[in-house]
Amino acid sequence: MTTTNREQIVDQIRRLRVSAIIRTPDRDSAEAGMSAAVAGGFRMIEFTLTTPGALDLIAQFAANPDLLVGAGTVLSTQQACDAVEAGAKFLVSPICDPEVIKQAGELGVPSIPGTATPTEMMLAHRMGADLVKLFPAPANVVRYITSVLGPLPDLRIFPTAGVDTDNLLDVLQAGAAGVGFVRSLFRPTLMDEGRFKDIEARARDIIRLLNKLPSGRSGR
Repeated sequence: MTTTNREQIVDQIRRLRVSAIIRTPDRDSAEAGMSAAVAGGFRMIEFTLTTPGALDLIAQFAANPDLLVGAGTVLSTQQACDAVEAGAKFLVSPICDPEVIKQAGELGVPSIPGTATPTEMMLAHRMGADLVKLFPAPANVVRYITSVLGPLPDLRIFPTAGVDTDNLLDVLQAGAAGVGFVRSLFRPTLMDEGRFKDIEARARDIIRLLNKLPSGRSGR
């Protein structure tokens, strides 16, 4: 995969803007839950590597050319290699690990390390991170993103957790490059009870809301 491919994936991430991120202790639930999110309209999805069978699920969903599939909770260079071999097109971490960022670059895929402060975000950016994951998202994520991007406009901030249908448009209009939906999409009660049609309905609501945002009004 060339650098051009990597840049194209970054552009695709910024164009799709919303990612469905699943973390569950059960492989079958992960498959069913993510299938529901896809049926509801999500085209960027992420399986965390703490999910049983995550690599197999990445390979399974990556076979769909309409989907951009990533791996989450990537904590080592070996995990990075395994995820890309399985078909992951981007790598996400809850932490900022210089070796993982470097490995992602060598593999030709975008890296999205976890950061919580402006200093961490800028350090990750200088290490070569393509976007920075805001994790955990603060209570007032909109104000936080606006404040950070004021003096640091070149950052591509991608918050996960802390984003729901109530603040999605505000977060994107504040300048976020994209957002990740975790528990606000895959609600534990719905997952535990196998109410995957309800998850599909929630996904449709999110995509419907996203489509209200005028083109060019989000991301950096």
